[in-house]
Amino acid sequence: MTQDAHDAGSATLTKKDFKSDQDVRWCPGCGDYSILNSVQGVLADLGIPKHQFCVVSGIGCSSRFPYYMNTYGFHSIHGRAPAIATGVKTANPELSVWMVTGDGDGLSIGGNHTIHMLRRNVGVKVLLFNNQIYGLTKGQYSPTSPVGLKTKSTPYGSIDRPFNPVQLALGAGATFVARTMDTHPKHMEKIFHEAAKHEGTAFIEIFQNCVIFNDGAFEGVAGRKVRDDRTVDLVPGEPMIYGSDHDKGLRFEGFDVVPCSADEAEAWDPTRNSTAPAQLLAELDADPTRPTAVGIFRRVDAPVFEERLNAQVDKVLETKGPGKLRDLLYTRDTWQVD
Repeated sequence: MTQDAHDAGSATLTKKDFKSDQDVRWCPGCGDYSILNSVQGVLADLGIPKHQFCVVSGIGCSSRFPYYMNTYGFHSIHGRAPAIATGVKTANPELSVWMVTGDGDGLSIGGNHTIHMLRRNVGVKVLLFNNQIYGLTKGQYSPTSPVGLKTKSTPYGSIDRPFNPVQLALGAGATFVARTMDTHPKHMEKIFHEAAKHEGTAFIEIFQNCVIFNDGAFEGVAGRKVRDDRTVDLVPGEPMIYGSDHDKGLRFEGFDVVPCSADEAEAWDPTRNSTAPAQLLAELDADPTRPTAVGIFRRVDAPVFEERLNAQVDKVLETKGPGKLRDLLYTRDTWQVD
């Protein structure tokens, strides 16, 4: 990065400053364009110099993201973005690290890496583009594809039960979990701003439309004409109200979430220790008579991985001093073959 780029960190940044000189090569109408535009705007608002951002991705349509961001970036290998992002954040804790992945990249080959990054609470912002399909490899079913979906790899319909990314993240112990949609830029930007403020891993599932291989996958809930009636926005401290007339609500009743009037709607608290209420809200979309929950499902404080790791390293250096590679190689169980 040039000195001019470093100096620009002290000036007021705009969305344009985060646009690279690369041609954006997604299919016309792809939801990725909306997400890219929102991320560029949010990063400009954060007041962080450009040279303190790093965008890491794996493999897939979504993973072209680093090319289109005028920041440091790393286009890694399939499913390994969490490992790379963890290394970047651990070695450079001052960086704002954003990881971009897809439902295939992050939940199939990269599923193991994803859950361990979430449980460790590494200070990375994870944007998981969920289009319920493999797009870059031309339309195979993915870990989030619904049962019965016919694709090139499931010509008679998928028989696998899909992952619910939000429930997966909650189960892995993520400290910030949210959901948004590519058709609602203002909502996306609000969620991205909240994620940026969070200390630790922030996991965001984004309903993202693939116009070529799975067009309209979320139209029934995320379409502009229906989303007010088909989604409930989980806003911390506010009642769970939805509907185009704001006349519908949700409240907890035992181990269930039940519809009610707006006056009876329960206020949402994502800071509680138990993830059970959030899990119940995450599975609302399994019932077509109830709205799909978006917004912030969980936001709690917990020790951050890179801070604890570097503190541990500093303590060892203080007590034992810097080590030598030769001493490490000849420590403990060694033997000589004559």
